[in-house]
Amino acid sequence: MPSQGTIGDRVRGLRLNRRMSQAQLAGPDLSDSYVSLIESGKRTPTPVVARLLAERLGCTTEFLLHGIEPRQRIDTELGLRHAELELHHGDPAVAADRFTEIVKAADEENAMLTAQARFGRARALEAQGRLGQAVEAFERLRREASAHPERLADLPITVALSRCYQRAGDRLRARDLASKALEQAERMSIVQGELAVDLACALVAHAGREGDSPELVYVKKVLDVAGLSDVMDRSGEVRALWRASGEAAAGEDSALAVRLADDAISAGRDGRIALQLARLGMHWARLEWAPADEAERFAAAAARTFASAGLGHERGEALIVLARVMLRAADPDRAAELAAEALGLLGGGSAVAEAHLVSATVAVRRQADPADHLTAARVVLDGAGRQPYGADRVSARCWRELGDLFGQVGDRAEQTAAYRKALEAAGVRSMMAGLTVDTTIAR
Repeated sequence: MPSQGTIGDRVRGLRLNRRMSQAQLAGPDLSDSYVSLIESGKRTPTPVVARLLAERLGCTTEFLLHGIEPRQRIDTELGLRHAELELHHGDPAVAADRFTEIVKAADEENAMLTAQARFGRARALEAQGRLGQAVEAFERLRREASAHPERLADLPITVALSRCYQRAGDRLRARDLASKALEQAERMSIVQGELAVDLACALVAHAGREGDSPELVYVKKVLDVAGLSDVMDRSGEVRALWRASGEAAAGEDSALAVRLADDAISAGRDGRIALQLARLGMHWARLEWAPADEAERFAAAAARTFASAGLGHERGEALIVLARVMLRAADPDRAAELAAEALGLLGGGSAVAEAHLVSATVAVRRQADPADHLTAARVVLDGAGRQPYGADRVSARCWRELGDLFGQVGDRAEQTAAYRKALEAAGVRSMMAGLTVDTTIAR
């Protein structure tokens, strides 16, 4: 049975294989001229006409419209779901390979499935930290979504692009894309679900000094609607369903395999959203103008969420944010306790320096000697070396804070050296330098 070409090619090929004339295929319901227009690609049959033609040609409507039999299509759908599970709960490199295999196997007649696989591959590249390749893939997808909105949704691609540009250091492009995404989300009143949370995370990265901007109003709305909650560990359930889906596929029960894969994806989604909300709440609590009681509530909830998920390092980061909130609330004793607790959870990096900086600030306020903590923070920052762009921004902020503290204790030489380091960290070039992409932001 021919599967190449357009719908018209398949109609013509099947008709000729069955030695039918156009008039015979048209029968009493259609005209032979209408059949001729379909075969030449000048008309696309309606679903009713497609079912009628499929019956007379002895094929399925699915084959006539999409060029593949139902079993082939369901196997492709299953492949997409297993690749999605690999992306979130397995190896992103393996996920990228699986998405690529689907892209190679599909054709133009299955453009929607192909587009989904290409979007999955772009997200897998991002998950591996291959930002240059991910951006190029997302940019191509965004142009395609503009030309073919029936194949691809523009909003998730725009959010992903904003996130990638932010991580890579192009903050202006990231902000523009996030603003475009916000306009679209607000038109459709999207304030709940994984896409809304991802958009809010992209927007909060560009937070300014005022809390009444449209971007931060949206972020706060997402936080208020969703709230923060502990993460229920459903990883065992996800893997059991994933494994069962594979066994069903091996037993030729593709429909059941797809259902089980869908259940596995759904089981993991709540946990992903809860963690993203915790990160969003932690970022909100960092904002200097956020009300202290609200910031304390979000930071504490984030720390609990990370604890329930077994993410010690992120819990340590949330405790540092909470410690800074305690400093703003004039509770240095509690801030010192939280900073000490965070140090016991953090493996290294700028977060360790932040914990020491909080402890040094407490010492200065108590008119005690902060030298040990200042030295420890400087050693950590010196040893960090070059970091990815986002981490460089954190390092720059820590060096600047370290300089301020050295200034408060009267060590001008160390203050000057710290400020110089802050400038160096802030001036690190984007890790995507040299990447050529289409700079147009199209609707």
